[in-house]
Parts: sequence; structure tokens; C-alpha cells
Amino acid sequence: MKVFALLMLAAGFLMAGCNLQNIVGSRSTSDLHPSTSTPTEKTMVVTVKFTQIEWTKAFYKPGETAELDIAINAQMDHPFPAKLAAQISYLDQSTARLEKDLTLSTGDQSVSFTWQPPAESPRGYGVDLTLETQSGEVLAGASTAFDVLERWVQMPRYGFLTDFTPGRIDALETIAGLNSYHINALQFYDWMYRHDTFLTNQDPYQDPLGRTLSRKTVDSLIDAAHQYGMAAMPYTAIYAASLDFYKQHPDWAIFKADGEPLFFGENFLVYMDPRPGSPWAQHLLGQFKQILQQTGFDGIHLDSYGDPKVGYTEQGESYPIDTAVAGLTNLTKELVDAERPGGAVVFNCVNNYPIETMAPSKEDFSYIEVWPPYTWFTELHSLIVQAQKLGNGKPVVLAAYIDPQLEQNARLMDAIIFASGGGHIELGEHQDMLADAYFPRYSQMSPSLEEVIGNYYDFAVRYENLFGPVATDASLEFAGKVAVEGYSTSPGAGSNIIYPIARKTDGTTAISLVNLVGIGSPEWKNPIANPPTPLEKLAVRISAGGTPVKHVWMSSPDGASPALFEIPFNVEGTDITFELPSLQYWDLIVLK
Repeated sequence: MKVFALLMLAAGFLMAGCNLQNIVGSRSTSDLHPSTSTPTEKTMVVTVKFTQIEWTKAFYKPGETAELDIAINAQMDHPFPAKLAAQISYLDQSTARLEKDLTLSTGDQSVSFTWQPPAESPRGYGVDLTLETQSGEVLAGASTAFDVLERWVQMPRYGFLTDFTPGRIDALETIAGLNSYHINALQFYDWMYRHDTFLTNQDPYQDPLGRTLSRKTVDSLIDAAHQYGMAAMPYTAIYAASLDFYKQHPDWAIFKADGEPLFFGENFLVYMDPRPGSPWAQHLLGQFKQILQQTGFDGIHLDSYGDPKVGYTEQGESYPIDTAVAGLTNLTKELVDAERPGGAVVFNCVNNYPIETMAPSKEDFSYIEVWPPYTWFTELHSLIVQAQKLGNGKPVVLAAYIDPQLEQNARLMDAIIFASGGGHIELGEHQDMLADAYFPRYSQMSPSLEEVIGNYYDFAVRYENLFGPVATDASLEFAGKVAVEGYSTSPGAGSNIIYPIARKTDGTTAISLVNLVGIGSPEWKNPIANPPTPLEKLAVRISAGGTPVKHVWMSSPDGASPALFEIPFNVEGTDITFELPSLQYWDLIVLK
């Protein structure tokens, strides 16, 4: 959420300065400049700030009431009456205005707003808060967002958990922190006893890497996730078995052409034959059924390792892996539908393999772990668009790991991924960020990056109906039709460009401009030392192809307010031209 906090000095509430503080769910700050009102009888110093702005759920289902809990801290000479207003909007339309009168006094106080959204879904809403005096002077402002979804997979905001140690007591606190980013599902990474035997009667138990884990901790985290409306997804591997299990079933393995079993790591795991109907497939489905019947998990997350592409029987007969894992994924989805109606299944396409068979499968959304040769920032967009098309509009989540110390990289990655209608699994334990494919190697974000990433998640939720999964990619349609005077907009250049990403919905085109000017390397893993070159007063020309444009709006998650505002434009034949005030990282232009 964006938060603006002010120090106000009265005898007219003349501004005295700013008092800013990073808080849970309250991230960016910006000065507001109220006008001078009629002097009061007594001069008083007032410090007001929001210390919490939290939704009760990660998303709301049609028919549910949305609830926003707000905590305010005030410091002042004596109490005075004030008004807190929540302006709710859908895109550019004002949907509702909620107000509450309160008396500000020194200390903390809590306020809640409830609102019944329309039943339409998926739909994202923006909420702009203002705390004012009775005479209309603005003391503080903030913005947040929420959405209405039938199921979380309509717009997956996937997070992760890795700590299942015995005695963990911060489950609810952990989930509450992730709720502030609107995370609506969590991958429980390496929660299980063994890759071939997920549940055990032991508690605590040791996993294959010697970590001590507890089923009680797993269950407490599942329960906490459910309190916030988040799905809990158990990590599983589609063809991995322990060495001991393989020794009991040596003929179940995937073999190499020479008849030797295929190992993952040095005697760590053995690949098993995932073809539907195989003994391993039947065993794995039985394990999944136990998970669904004996835990509160909400589906199955299937992992793969990217190789092999071809498997062999012990007799040397080859078979394709892509159709095998797609078939087993479909059987898993049928099992989940039977055992956990509304549950989800997703498969990890490592390095985009095998997206051609997985995206059209019965999985609920596409999940791609990004490795070379997909190294450019612009290729993150290409991966998402390809999977969206193969999946007939199915949502896409990327697992692309970046150390949060590389703040410019992380910020540009999310701008491109979100603007492309995709999701990014990156946030989890302690609101930290994934830095490695082995999830326990996550890393802490700086306060400044926390603020930015929070704003970007708010922005993606608020405008999901413009550029989220419900929209359709139109970047190819607008290729060469978005020009910025003095700068290249050609994705082929990779860097030192203003990168346009276009998505369409009924009657509306959303064009995101992502600033890659001055970043040096086009590769998302190469450290970027400095922010992109900040740009101002950009002359933009867009060819609308003869379609009449009635309105042009813009917004940015980098600005003082994320609300859309209309900008003037000129029509020149089939083109429109306008001036873009500034571009830091990510601007959104909306053509109606």
C-alpha cells in the first residue's frame, strides 16, 4: 500500500514538516501540501500516521464482504474531530466512498471499513484513503488494493514457505506479512518426509537432507494460510524417488539408453517412470490421495528437473517424457477434483520444458522456472506470452530467481512480468525474497525494496482488468507503433530502450512502458548498479490503427498516487500524440 504521512502545525494547520515511517502494509511516502485554513484559537502540533492498513483476506470471493483494518497513531496537544474517507474505484470509475468520523487524540486507534463488492470476477479495485480535519485539511493519505476472484488461480500470486521446524510459533504472523502483498497461495517447499513417501507417523522427522521437520508446524501454517484465504500447495516431484525406494523397485526407474538407471545428484534421487499406468505413476497418485485425505493442502504442486527429454525402458525402448508428464498431470488434476473440489494442480516447466504439452493440459496455470538461454529482460515477457497462447489464456507464473541485493534487477523484472499479465513466485518466509532455486536460500529485502515491491503488487491487483491474466497480449499488434521521441522502443535491442508491452481488453488497450535506458546489460541476472535513467517530458506517438481513441489515462506505481488520471492528446491521422510527464521504471498508458 502507498502511504503518505504528514506532520501538521496548526493555527491554520500550516505544514511543519514530515514524519515518515515504514510499516507493515504501508510502504511508499510522499508529501501532501494542504492549503492554509482559518486560524484556530490555539496553536497545536499534530503528528498523524497510519501504522497498519490490512485486508482480512488475500482476495475475496463473489458475495463476500471486503474488510479493511486501519490503525492510526496520532500525537497532538489536544483532541480534535477528524474524518477518514475510503474512495473505492474500479479502473477510472469511482465505485463507492466510505466515511467515518472520529476524534483524533494522542495514541493509537483502530478503524475498519467494510464493503460489499459487486459479484463480478475477476475484478481488481483501488482504495484511496484520506484522513482530514473537519475543515478539509488533509492530515495523511494512503492507497491500497484488493480483488474479487472465484478462485486464486484466476490471478495467482504465489509465495513460498520452507521452515517447518518443530515448535515454530510465528505461523499467523508470517502469513499476515505475506497477506500485505496480496499473496493468495503458498508453495510448501520440501515439507515432506521423502519424495516417494510424503507422510510419516514420526513427528518430528528428518527430510532427505537431514533437516528436522514437524507435521504439526506444517498443519499450523496451512491453518494460518486458510485464515487469510490463501491456498496451501504441497511441493512434490513427479519422478523422484529415494535410493532406498529405488532398491525396492529397481524396474520402476527411468533408464538411460545403456540400460543404467538415471540418477539425480550423486546417489541422491532416482528418476522413476512417470508414464500414466506405470507402477510409479500408480504409487504417486496413491501418495497424492493420502495427502489430500490426511492434510489440509489445497492441491498438488508438481516439480520436475528439466531433463531427461527422452526416457528408456530397461530393455532399451525409448518414450517421450513430455507426453508422459502431461498425462500424469492430467490424472493428478482428476484426483484433486475428486478429493478436493476447487483444488489446484500446477507443474514446473523447468527452462520452459515441456510448455507445449503442459500449457494445454489440465493444470490450472502455467509455471515456468527460468534459466539460460532465457537471459534477457525482454524474454521474460516472451515466455509469459507464449505460455498464455498455448494455454488459451491460462495464467502464468515465473520462477526467476534474483538476489534482492540487486534492487534494480528485481524491480525491473517485476515491472515486466506484471505488465505482461504474469505472476512471479518470489516472496515468502519473513517477507523475504527467493534468491536461489533451493528455496531455503532466500534473502532479505531492504526496506526500500520492500516498499517498491509492495507498491507493484498493489498496482498489479488494482489494474488486473487492464493488464492481468484476463487481458490478451497485443505487443505484436503494436510492434513498431509505439514511438518515444529520442529513444528506441525496439525489444530486439534488449537494453537502452523504452520497452512497450501492450495488452487488450474490451474497448481498452493498456500499454506499459518499462524504462531500460542506461541499465547497461540486457540480461536480468547481470547486476545493475544504478537505476534506469530518469526521463521527463517524453513525446509519445502511438498508431491506433484507425480505431477512435476517446480517452487517454496514465498512472504509475512509482508516482505519488496510483490513481488513473486523464492526459490531453492530439489526433494526427491514425496516430495519437501526447506528452508523458515522466518515466522512472514503469508507466501505464490506457487508451479507451
